[in-house]
Amino acid sequence: MKPIVDEDLCIGCGACEEICPSVFQVVDEKSKVIDPEGCEFQDCCEAAEENCPVEAITLVANA
Repeated sequence: MKPIVDEDLCIGCGACEEICPSVFQVVDEKSKVIDPEGCEFQDCCEAAEENCPVEAITLVANA
């Protein structure tokens, strides 16, 4: 799965970075995906998606 952050929705709360720091990082008050392949090796991406308070994280299947 590949994580995508909708920066228009993101409020920069940092929940995703706290849950999955190897994949997400808050930069300039917006979450960024720092390792798009990280979800292949981490089980935390689903938790980050589920815990985003504004539903700004989407996981899509790798093509």
